[in-house]
Amino acid sequence: MKLRRNILVALLCLAAAGLCGCRRNIVRAAPPSVASPPDTEPFPQPTVVAQPPAAAPAEPPEVKSPAQPVPVVGEAPRPRPPVEAEAATPKSEPEPEPEPVQIAPQLSAKDQAAAVRTTTDDIRIAERNLQLAYGRQLNASQNDLVAKIAGFLGQAHEAIRTGDWVRAQNLAQKAQVLSVELVKSL
Repeated sequence: MKLRRNILVALLCLAAAGLCGCRRNIVRAAPPSVASPPDTEPFPQPTVVAQPPAAAPAEPPEVKSPAQPVPVVGEAPRPRPPVEAEAATPKSEPEPEPEPVQIAPQLSAKDQAAAVRTTTDDIRIAERNLQLAYGRQLNASQNDLVAKIAGFLGQAHEAIRTGDWVRAQNLAQKAQVLSVELVKSL
């Protein structure tokens, strides 16, 4: 019995020594050898100048590209010194980007009048059906329908503000169909 216990203790000690590893042969991972690309200044926007074809420049303009040495494996990358031109020019706020152009189909006066009528009718029905749901205890699917209807109505009103009656009509029709489904589920 005592011999078994001694063997068990010896095996546990050997297992613990084997699992903890050796301190002399520590393997360490090398830092990655790929350097991140250097920060570059944005390219200037080309300007269009009407010139005759014979007046083309003889040499292409020189493009400055900051050269950054690739760090040696095992060596920490050195910080990049500031470029004199960058330090001399003050950083200004970036110009706000213009809003994207909305492409809307051109409707005839008759088609636009019909789109306005159906859109306002669908919005009115959807808002009336949505009012029926307010103040009631709704389950999760009904709450989801209410959120979708409100989203479609908001997008339809935004499309009306931009003058896109076809999009507004599609969104209002979606809101109206969902609102009918909501009323049926109440």
